[in-house]
Amino acid sequence: MGNSHKLDQWIERFPFMKGLPSDDLTRVTKVVQFPVLDAGQIAYEQEASCDNYLMCLEGRTRVFKLSNGGREMLIYKVEGGGTCMLTTQCLLSRSNFPAESIAEERTELAAIPASWFHVFMAEIPAFRDFVITDYTKLLGAMFSFMDQVAFSTIEQRLARRLLAEADGAQMVGKTHQQLAADVGSVREMVSRHLGEWERSGWVRTSRGKIEILDGAALASRQSR
Repeated sequence: MGNSHKLDQWIERFPFMKGLPSDDLTRVTKVVQFPVLDAGQIAYEQEASCDNYLMCLEGRTRVFKLSNGGREMLIYKVEGGGTCMLTTQCLLSRSNFPAESIAEERTELAAIPASWFHVFMAEIPAFRDFVITDYTKLLGAMFSFMDQVAFSTIEQRLARRLLAEADGAQMVGKTHQQLAADVGSVREMVSRHLGEWERSGWVRTSRGKIEILDGAALASRQSR
């Protein structure tokens, strides 16, 4: 796939680029790179240096922390058209990445090298405005997520996650362990709730998949 196609895709995904003065757009497009991550490939390891400002074109990455005991806690996910809040924070503070990031599926990125990121922040107002505005929105979403973890039950978080992850066929392609990581719990608790919901006829579970049979019933569990 040609580089010109990637540039067009990048500009379509991040419309602020269309408003850049032509000279600034040329400067940015000359240094951008388009790495591709396969499913399961690491984007950033904890305490790694942040070498690029990353903008997701397609796919999805998962950003998470691991406890000393190996328990995973999801922080957020980045999908097409999004950026990574912790990468931005890392670059702005010139610190290392404080979590881990891994591709959940094949993921295409636009990457601006860190040295050029700082140049563009200083010299291209529209680029700086996008980065700061986007970072502020992501920070707000992070606080919302923290509220959910702190003030929602596991049952509420699990119902919310299933409904958010369901595809057009109301199928969620996740293991119990993966769902536990997503909602900040342990596999046994997730399995217990799914077992109860299956007996009630709300879901049907199989290996690595959960089919939603009664979305309205699950929705009622989001705000209990």
